[in-house]
Amino acid sequence: MPEDIKINPKLDLVFERTTSLSPEQVWKGWTHPETLMKWFCPRPWKVTECRIVLRPGGEFFTVMQGPEGEQMPGNGCYLEVIENKKLVWTNMLTQGYRPSADLKLGFPFVGNILLSKTGKDTLYKAIITHADEAGRQQHEQMGFQEGWGKAFDQLEELMEDKGGR
Repeated sequence: MPEDIKINPKLDLVFERTTSLSPEQVWKGWTHPETLMKWFCPRPWKVTECRIVLRPGGEFFTVMQGPEGEQMPGNGCYLEVIENKKLVWTNMLTQGYRPSADLKLGFPFVGNILLSKTGKDTLYKAIITHADEAGRQQHEQMGFQEGWGKAFDQLEELMEDKGGR
């Protein structure tokens, strides 16, 4: 794991899982819109739109839709892209590193997805860093651990069913 991320428990949330999926399978899940739309939010929510421009400064855009039709758009910008290893994005910027005028979730964050081989398995680590304790708390109260866990279960199910190819 990269040593440059220092976890601050007052500001950061961490979701970690060891999986039999390869780093390439998890990467595909995160970087191909048609695949991401099938697993990214816990059911009964679903992703109805997704745009990915996979490069630093590129766009990461999704629209999640709830069971009552409510919508939650998420617009972000990739900061770092290291194929099959590290994906970093933020909602504080939009494509081209333009400052965001509207934070739909109500709190600024940086998302770090880290992948590493551990024997025949893959260690998947999501570190979401927040600007302040209130943002971290709001994100946690939204069901961070449970939601990320259910979504990751859906990714595993999808990639195992299709062979991830």
